[in-house]
Amino acid sequence: MKSPKKPIRKQVQLKGIPAAPGIVIGKAYIFGTEELHAPERNISFEEVPVEIARFKRALLETRKEITKVEEKISREMGVEHGRIFSAHLLVLEDPVLVEEVITHLKKKKKNIEFIFVRILDKYVDVLSEAKDEYLRDRISDIMDVGRRILRNLLGAENRGMEDLTEKSVVIAYDLSPSDTAMMHKGRVIGFATDIGGRTSHTAIMAKSLEIPAVVGLENVTDIIRHGDMVILDGTHGMVIVNPTKRFIEKYEKEKKRYEHIEKGLFGLKSLSSETIDGHHVILAGNIELPEDVASVIAHGAEGIGLYRTEYFYMNRRDLPSEEEQFNAYKSVAMRVKPHHVIIRTLDIGGDKFLSHLEMPKEMNPFMGWRAIRFCLASPVIFKAQLRAILRASAFGKLKLMYPMISGISEFRQANALLEDVKCDLRRKGIPFNNDIEVGAMIEVPSAAMTSDIIAKEADFFSIGTNDLIQYALAVDRVNEKIAYLYEPTHPAVLSLIKMVIDNGHKEKIPVGLCGEMAGDIALVIILLGLGLDEFSASPIAIPEIKQVVRSVKYSVAKVIAEKSLQMQTGEEVRQFAKARLREMVPELADDELSSGV
Repeated sequence: MKSPKKPIRKQVQLKGIPAAPGIVIGKAYIFGTEELHAPERNISFEEVPVEIARFKRALLETRKEITKVEEKISREMGVEHGRIFSAHLLVLEDPVLVEEVITHLKKKKKNIEFIFVRILDKYVDVLSEAKDEYLRDRISDIMDVGRRILRNLLGAENRGMEDLTEKSVVIAYDLSPSDTAMMHKGRVIGFATDIGGRTSHTAIMAKSLEIPAVVGLENVTDIIRHGDMVILDGTHGMVIVNPTKRFIEKYEKEKKRYEHIEKGLFGLKSLSSETIDGHHVILAGNIELPEDVASVIAHGAEGIGLYRTEYFYMNRRDLPSEEEQFNAYKSVAMRVKPHHVIIRTLDIGGDKFLSHLEMPKEMNPFMGWRAIRFCLASPVIFKAQLRAILRASAFGKLKLMYPMISGISEFRQANALLEDVKCDLRRKGIPFNNDIEVGAMIEVPSAAMTSDIIAKEADFFSIGTNDLIQYALAVDRVNEKIAYLYEPTHPAVLSLIKMVIDNGHKEKIPVGLCGEMAGDIALVIILLGLGLDEFSASPIAIPEIKQVVRSVKYSVAKVIAEKSLQMQTGEEVRQFAKARLREMVPELADDELSSGV
């Protein structure tokens, strides 16, 4: 058992990673922090078969539990979310893990619970040392399965989210995908975790469920006790424990302000995203899964500017078939019609891996064998996806784009494979849009600097600022020690964006931006003034972006953008942008709530 926590006598503020926006105030519900102890005892040679049989029964019972959850989530949230639990089943079916447990049982002559926990801890330690964030985030999958197996071995009660009886802010060391998926939206008003990153399933599901969340708080479970009053600000990544009366009043006021703004913004849903002086820009949504389309439509987007297809490939036991992909892409195209859907081809590698493929371990995966490089080296996988996209293009306005293009050569190689697929479809009489637009994602400095060349052959550009910023500034965006250097407003970044936009327009092709920068409200006016044609962001951010666009003149935005290009530091640009937003759209100006209260 863990030792009792010391009472808190004063307010404590914790800073983490924003996972899903919104403000909630309520009582803390401490979830999943109880420790399951595996007692150690010696067993005789005759008891070994008995212990093995217990282990296999526990595996079978765990499989039934996970399959039941998978079916429930697939039914209520969609098949794509249900597939997350395929990763859990992979752990159960791992013959290496099972054999290692049985081998140690026979060798050590200890009870199965004790042996299992030791082997599981070894697996967790190995993953904890992994350099990439995605692999570290997979620890939650293994721990979730491990807890289930251990509970079944011990005959312990399986306590889940369904035990919640009142509205609460859930506090946990981590939340497994099954924990998150089982959340009752009416009772779980927000959640905070010690660990977790931007690529974890927990963060992805929080956005999908639109439940305010903060992850990566490091020690939130050590500080907060069950029943403590907490304020959770998922927009800024803040958690305030035992807030003072003044703090509660301030945040309640801010919460009401947000809700009032949200209601007002909802009224903009059917209005055009154009400036006061009539300049129109497209506001599109980013999605990971087909089920996310509902949120895109609900928030008034004019299509999908980024469909991240890699999530379709992850946490499953095999590659998705062409037919499976075709049905998913067709579904999205038909639901979004007449607006466009930009499908990004498989962007695997970096911090995203396929569990069933033997991908080489790299010193720097973000600059390694990933995205278009992986696809060009894996033509069978790549062509299957291209065939599915082309076939689906007959049912809606689909566009496709290649990620991480570094120059015209890669763009031409990808197009050559695309043409092969087109020829095959024509030969077989399978309908598709022969004039489907093909674009390049500009997220590598070399692509930005040669965008004048690429623009002559591409139908559109989409600037991926998440990677462009880290590559241009040599800043690993998942490294907390140098996070302060990751500046979207850095003069070099703004210059590259301006270069890409200008080169695209010279060849009369549209230029969009689909990185997190597109949803940064303070920077919307500058990006608008730089000449951006399309903003593609999280659906939740679209109403605010539209409000900013409809509150300014394009002519004024161009002057503001030009002034920002003359500034010498990113901080100057940031403060300048905030000041202009405060002047022109005061209701959306972002104040730091945690200071000066």
